[in-house]
Amino acid sequence: MAPVRLRHPKGVTTIQVDFTNATVQDLQQEIFAATEIPPSQQDLKAGYPPHPLTIVPELPIDSLGLQQGEQLVVTQRPAAGHQAFQGSKGTAFPAPSPAAAMTGLTASQVRESPGPSRTGSAVSTSKAGSARGGGGPEYVLTSNGYLMHRVVPDDNSCLFSSIALIFEQDMSKAQSIRRIVADAIQKDPVKWNEAILGRPREEYIKTILKPSAWGGAIELSILAEHYATEIDSVDVETGRVDRFTPPPERDSGNRAIVIYSGIHYDATSLAPMLDAPEDFHQTITSGAKGEKGAESGGEEDEVLAAAKKLADALRAKRAYTNTATFELKCQICGKGLKGEKEARAHASETGHVEFGEY
Repeated sequence: MAPVRLRHPKGVTTIQVDFTNATVQDLQQEIFAATEIPPSQQDLKAGYPPHPLTIVPELPIDSLGLQQGEQLVVTQRPAAGHQAFQGSKGTAFPAPSPAAAMTGLTASQVRESPGPSRTGSAVSTSKAGSARGGGGPEYVLTSNGYLMHRVVPDDNSCLFSSIALIFEQDMSKAQSIRRIVADAIQKDPVKWNEAILGRPREEYIKTILKPSAWGGAIELSILAEHYATEIDSVDVETGRVDRFTPPPERDSGNRAIVIYSGIHYDATSLAPMLDAPEDFHQTITSGAKGEKGAESGGEEDEVLAAAKKLADALRAKRAYTNTATFELKCQICGKGLKGEKEARAHASETGHVEFGEY
């Protein structure tokens, strides 16, 4: 007998499995005893990222390819003829709370905020599926679970908090994510030169380590390479998907998705059930290799389609900022500016890089 760690909707249980003599059906019965999920409704996944297991009850347990000590994730399928939630596959379910104010500056390169960002009526709690003041949907139903809109604080570190949540399962590690970026720029002065960064390298490195500095495309490119994972950013206003991919030789074929409002990033995760604990959420999914996934019609593309539906619903509620038209003020000289284009021109002419919204 050997222990197998079992994650299920009620928590985590360790079961004992006879890898030598047991059948898949025996394993299902052990799971049933621990979770009260009938074998006919058990969906099993293993590995990282978790992948579905093909269940043939009569076969020996080694047909599943499990290793001793491996973790299993079990979720419950609706019983035949029963639909747990109304709405068709891919339906967006709106959150009940009002639209949130989002503040700050967008950045395809790093910006430095003039101070603590304003917070509007955004509501979030640590529980996935909690009320979200952005007015958009909390989740979109897919055949593999619920794609959740995971809101992170509007505190100038939203990109880094989103990445920390996705890859480290801990938003408090945002500063560690900043360090990854700074180290990558420091180590490769050819790739990350002053022309690409838009400012002297040492200044950029010093700035990105500050909690007040925003990040964008440069940071996502570096982090995609660091984690060997494609990071897709879905733009709320346009529905555009920006893909940040690692070098081909380092590409794991996995994908993570963030939602971008023009001035704010949020994370996404796939939950097996709406009330599943956060450590049951899958923040990285498999199968993404550039456009390959879109052609194959696999799981990843359904997840990306769900992310687009999240963006569609947020757009309908105008939960985004048009960076071409919003009004800014230079915090150094007080000059009024309209949109990112004027802000860039002003920064180029004066060297002023601190802006706030009117």
